[in-house]
Amino acid sequence: MTRFIRQRLKLKVNEAKSAVARPQERKFLGFSFTGGAEPKRRIAPKALLRCKQRVRELTRRTRGISLEQMAKELASYLRSWKSYFGYCQTPSVLHGLDQWIRRRLRSVIWKQRKRRASWRLANSPVLSAAFPVAYFDALGLPRLFEG
Repeated sequence: MTRFIRQRLKLKVNEAKSAVARPQERKFLGFSFTGGAEPKRRIAPKALLRCKQRVRELTRRTRGISLEQMAKELASYLRSWKSYFGYCQTPSVLHGLDQWIRRRLRSVIWKQRKRRASWRLANSPVLSAAFPVAYFDALGLPRLFEG
């Protein structure tokens, strides 16, 4: 097969990236597929990890910037990320990521107010009520999951 592609089609074959495998075992441009009778397009695990790492960088509690500035920078990143990965067919992943981002921001708010255990408390019902999703909507932060 490789010989045919190289000689007849005059194309280069990258041996490191090329493989014959089931679709759910491979990733392509940040997407992979679920198994089962009706496969669905999902975000590849590595792409999710990169997204979370970037969100962590943008929401570091020691950056010394205001929450509004942080939300503005984060919103810019999330808009572009959503425009690319928003077409996945696994909305529960986007919903979970949305919740994780809001929790991270609540932790930032709590830390800026000089309290302890900011990450654990950011998941509390009290902080979720004090800073609901609508609060982050007002800051201009886009939602990844629209459900």
